[in-house]
Amino acid sequence: MRVTFMGTPDFSVHALDALLRADHEIACVYTQPPRPAGRGKKPRPSAVQARAEELGLMVRHPVSLKGAEAQADFAALEADVAVVVAYGLILPQPILDAPRQGCLNIHASLLPRWRGAAPIQRAIMEGDTETGVCIMQMEAGLDTGPVLLREATPIGATDTAAELHDRLAKMGGRMIVDTLRELADLRPEPQPEDGVTYAAKIDKAEARIDWTRTAAHVARQVNALSPFPGAWCMAGDERLKILRAAAGPGEGAPGAVIGEGVVACGDGAVELLEIQREGKKPLPVAEALRGRALPDTLG
Repeated sequence: MRVTFMGTPDFSVHALDALLRADHEIACVYTQPPRPAGRGKKPRPSAVQARAEELGLMVRHPVSLKGAEAQADFAALEADVAVVVAYGLILPQPILDAPRQGCLNIHASLLPRWRGAAPIQRAIMEGDTETGVCIMQMEAGLDTGPVLLREATPIGATDTAAELHDRLAKMGGRMIVDTLRELADLRPEPQPEDGVTYAAKIDKAEARIDWTRTAAHVARQVNALSPFPGAWCMAGDERLKILRAAAGPGEGAPGAVIGEGVVACGDGAVELLEIQREGKKPLPVAEALRGRALPDTLG
């Protein structure tokens, strides 16, 4: 098929590569414009733009798709289908209507649960035992379109957002290839009205750990926000980032360190499995604490 690809972060790159391996023709790649990044705040292209340019593909990064000229340019590509994955711009109706077989979205949840911006993190934070990928026909609503293909995967007790991200990205790439191959035979399944939830964008303010919460809550918070923005607390004067944790039994005042890498919570205790000390790289907790133990209480 002749495909217009629309995506921005690392998650999207897997799908782009999968489409090319399956010998689909990429008419053009749409992605978010370069953003200031790093200490010098120089414009940095998105992961998708970098990969597309490496592959010699045509790249466009409009600020908006609402204008008549942008919509005409998109329609002129005469694509059979548009594949959209974590693109980051609203698609107006003329864009949705331009490809001959519409726009298909790779969404990292089991719709209608976790529509919106941060489905991977929210699924972990809320204690879901499984998530997955849906290939959806796009329409004007936010992730409301009918589903063509879905596949589930379990969420382990200590799975981090990074690990789940990579697993779902690979699933999405495989599934979009399957979808395009079988498109004529797939029957769109409308999403049920029951069970709709929205995955709000992660706010950095959510990253501060409150040890008065239950151990289960704290562990899910840690794993959901790893590696970015990273759940954190104060260890004396040091800001300590915690990147993996497991909930378990234990008693003590909230925040009290009751064993090596074990911290009491409002109910139960959290075992810290991977941490990052200020100015250091992430390490397993035993290695990070070698020669420099945690204080008696974390704040």
